[in-house]
Amino acid sequence: MGSSDSLFLTLFLILLSNLWAATSKSIQENFYKCISLNSELSIPFPTAFYAPGNASYNSILESSAMNLRYLMPSWPKPQLIFTPLTENHVQATVQCAKKVGIQLRFRSGGHDYEGLSYVSQMEQPFLLVDLSILRNVHVDIQDNSAWVQAGATVGEFYYRISQKSKIHGFPAGLCTSLGIGGHITGGAYGSMMRKYGLGADNVVDARIVDASGRILDRKSMGEDLFWAIRGGGGASFGIILAWKVRLVPVPETVTVFTVPKTLEQGATKILYRWQQVVDKLDEDLFIRVIITKANGAQKGEQTVQNLYQGLFLGRADRLLGIMDESFPELGLTKKDCTEMSWIQSVMYIGSYPPNTPPEVLLQGKALFKNYFKAKSDFIKEPIPETGIEGVWKSFLEEESPLMIWTPYGGMMSNIAESEIPFPHREGVIFMIQYVTNWNDNKPESMTRHMEWIRKLYTYMTPYASMSPREAYVNYRDLDLGMNKNGTCFTDTRLWGTGYYKDNFNRLVNIKTKVDPDNFFRHEQSIPTLRC
Repeated sequence: MGSSDSLFLTLFLILLSNLWAATSKSIQENFYKCISLNSELSIPFPTAFYAPGNASYNSILESSAMNLRYLMPSWPKPQLIFTPLTENHVQATVQCAKKVGIQLRFRSGGHDYEGLSYVSQMEQPFLLVDLSILRNVHVDIQDNSAWVQAGATVGEFYYRISQKSKIHGFPAGLCTSLGIGGHITGGAYGSMMRKYGLGADNVVDARIVDASGRILDRKSMGEDLFWAIRGGGGASFGIILAWKVRLVPVPETVTVFTVPKTLEQGATKILYRWQQVVDKLDEDLFIRVIITKANGAQKGEQTVQNLYQGLFLGRADRLLGIMDESFPELGLTKKDCTEMSWIQSVMYIGSYPPNTPPEVLLQGKALFKNYFKAKSDFIKEPIPETGIEGVWKSFLEEESPLMIWTPYGGMMSNIAESEIPFPHREGVIFMIQYVTNWNDNKPESMTRHMEWIRKLYTYMTPYASMSPREAYVNYRDLDLGMNKNGTCFTDTRLWGTGYYKDNFNRLVNIKTKVDPDNFFRHEQSIPTLRC
């Protein structure tokens, strides 16, 4: 390339950059004017709108973003962040985004594993609607129900319940910084799922802004749309404003425990036995397995450690009787057990330090942020010991591997797969979450860790559910496929049936009816029947 060509290219790129900046500024100004004209309450620009270059822009963008991979400079960022103060502001956002011609991304907690709530690989420009200010919680103990706005975290919601009653709870996530708006749209499982099912199984009403900018409740949205938003994945059908949920009874005293088992302590045989009994245990008992690496007996040696973490909805004496009869191989003893209130068990399972006051849940902060990649599987037959040993071999090759095996059975097996869009019920023994994380933004680090988790996922193929190989939509995985601009329904079936099985077709039909122009879209949103 000659010097004149190089100069021309430089001038062209400067011109293009200036044009884009001017276009972005125009979009920002037009959107703000539109919001101001269509809102019932005036909005102070500096405290609700954040544009690139604004002093608070990065802190707002990063505030609840869990996966640091998507905060790297290479990912396109929103042209504007809007933090609505009222439900009417959210309604105006949809109307104005259409008028200005800008795509929307919206988040309640920022836990989307592939960052889809705050970045976009599909098109630019886009606007981020951050719902974190909309976090009111109203608990009605007499009615055994609660209204909770989308921006509240599950930990905050649990705390508000505990302040009203010591014998009420809600069966949702174990990670307390999850935004409840998006969490329930994917299903929302937790440590009481075997007793009461998912969070989405216990929703009785909702408020949502649809593609026409209307605020709808269950009656006005109709049963089809109400069905779709309870497990059909976030950001496909509208913006969740609030959920009305059914509270569930919990004992005044529950029991928790964590029992570690390393390879040297017979971890393989105990885990094989866990698979045989875990879905048949008393439904008051939840035992998940957290699998990590640990230091071995010899200096410099590493081993695999399985942490059996349990919640029992009752006292320790009854728990020990159940374990002696059903799972004596774990060797649970009285000293392993701690009796506490339900809200204290939330803190325990959420990995807060002992004696941390539950008021910390009001902060809604994640305990960790990392560069990470995750995947999921559903297991319907026990994995043989030889298969488990292959997992151990893989674990010892990785720096920070993690697997979490979450038990099924109980209520999870008693609800029909078509009851809500979340279909993973029939025959499931447990679910697996795979995670690898790292601490730097070097491309070679990301490549190495991504290759490891994909290799492990491939290794697990013979043991996973098949036709389809199922996956949990709240553990979003873009390896399964992505929408592109103009993607057709037939191009989405691989990941669509993996997340939703036979419910995918019904979701597509509802999407085509309520959002025919595909206004609410992202890389794995429910498509319409039209290309």
